[in-house]
Amino acid sequence: MQSNDHSSSRPGSVPEPSAAWVFRSFPRIVAFGLGSGLLRPAPGTWGTLCGWLLWVALVSRLPDAGIGVVLLLAFALGCWACHRTGREMGMPDHGGMVWDEIVAFWLVLWLTPAAFLPQLVAFIVFRLFDIFKPPPVRFCDRRFKSGFGVMLDDILAAAYSLLVIALLVRFGLMA
Repeated sequence: MQSNDHSSSRPGSVPEPSAAWVFRSFPRIVAFGLGSGLLRPAPGTWGTLCGWLLWVALVSRLPDAGIGVVLLLAFALGCWACHRTGREMGMPDHGGMVWDEIVAFWLVLWLTPAAFLPQLVAFIVFRLFDIFKPPPVRFCDRRFKSGFGVMLDDILAAAYSLLVIALLVRFGLMA
């Protein structure tokens, strides 16, 4: 008898978790970005949008030191939750695990001008770097398969994004 909680995983198949399965465990809730990673298509984009919403509602209201602490703690939490969830799924970096996008985009938003248009540009730039994974992002994505690896490639995508944003600000194309 097959469970409805989590699709059976044949060798080589990608498990598609259900909401019931995700919301039964704290690490899964974190890894799946409070459920945003269950949305299709493009779960990474939904996760990034969730991160933006959480940024506006909660994180951006903290002083800079508080944001720094939240980023460090959220990164560490993501390493643990994504490692544990990936191990449970038998897939170290399932596309629905989007906590990495959330935390990395918080870093981008922290260092981006606080108006809507610069944040929208940051969103687009970050998604492009996260999707296309230029070197060394792609290398880290393929090489490191632990929770740390899941988190690291998005932090590198955030670094590329921040470089582009800094250039746009420097050359007066973004205020």
